[in-house]
Amino acid sequence: MLGWGFPPNVTGGLDVHVGELFEGLERRGVDVELVLPEEYAPDRENVVGVPTGEGDIITRIGRLSETFAERAADHEIIHTHDWFGYGPGLRAKRNNDVTWVASFHSLSSDRNVDPPQREVETERRIVENADYLISVSELLAGNLHEQYGGESEVIYNGFSSCETTDRDVRAELGIDGEMIFFVGRHTHQKGIEHLMYAMTKILDRDVTLVLGGKGHLSPQLKLFAELLGIEDRVRFPGFIPEAELGDYYAAADVFVSPSLAEPFGITITEALSVGTPVVATECGVAEVLPENALVEVEPDSDSIAWGIRQALAMDGAPEYDPFTWDDCVDGNLAVYERVMAERESGGDETGEDARQATDAEGAVEE
Repeated sequence: MLGWGFPPNVTGGLDVHVGELFEGLERRGVDVELVLPEEYAPDRENVVGVPTGEGDIITRIGRLSETFAERAADHEIIHTHDWFGYGPGLRAKRNNDVTWVASFHSLSSDRNVDPPQREVETERRIVENADYLISVSELLAGNLHEQYGGESEVIYNGFSSCETTDRDVRAELGIDGEMIFFVGRHTHQKGIEHLMYAMTKILDRDVTLVLGGKGHLSPQLKLFAELLGIEDRVRFPGFIPEAELGDYYAAADVFVSPSLAEPFGITITEALSVGTPVVATECGVAEVLPENALVEVEPDSDSIAWGIRQALAMDGAPEYDPFTWDDCVDGNLAVYERVMAERESGGDETGEDARQATDAEGAVEE
């Protein structure tokens, strides 16, 4: 399997998924090996850290490809995640008798208002070349089919929970009134600007917005708070370590997920796990929650402001049965078992035919 980060060194929900899936497969006795960039790789058995050095993301991914393809020779199945798995996955399939499973956690169109053409083309090539496709929600599976014609199986992420302590986050942040919380990458995809503008519409309440996380938009968001005249109502604690997240969620009166696109939404499950009401735009996790579990809103400031008022009137989060990481592991294992059954029956295109079929695509990537 190919990943990018591994808990606690994570950059997003994909890394959490990879960590949980890897450990779950090990517990089931599956012979699994995980290839990661060396800087994110834990020092443990069956994790291979690859020095990726300096350079842009494409260059660093290229340095993963050789090692991934070499390690694939000892396995029957390779499993990559999102667009960065294209080069390593294709090279491994071209050079070895393996079946390629590719999971999608989001699409470039989810992450970008104007998706980079290279990422779009890479996603298309994964759909065309991988043997099995997995999506983390029906929402994502529909978009994958609409944009690329790909047919994928839906296996939801497990719900993540958070531990809490007696830490007084409100006191540390100087908050006396109500606390609205967001955590995530500071990118356009997350819709943070709409949330900040929504704050201007609920200033009749003593509310403070806490924007956890960081990203390329962080400086602009701080400037935006000043332009809106709400700088005294917004806190920027920066990156929040995983071990501290539970205390932030628990301190909040409401957690808001204002994303323009949220194929699943692991932060939503984390907030719910400590009993904090959630306001959310369209998200994949809603597919495995009861109807009243979230205050559902549109990605605009009026709707978000309405949702916050609704959530502030709630007495904690509704009860629900979580979809577990064991459920997620079961789903992936079922795919692997089908793959092995097809390989044993000769139904999978492998060996020399597969190498020839992918050779032209590999030349493009090289």
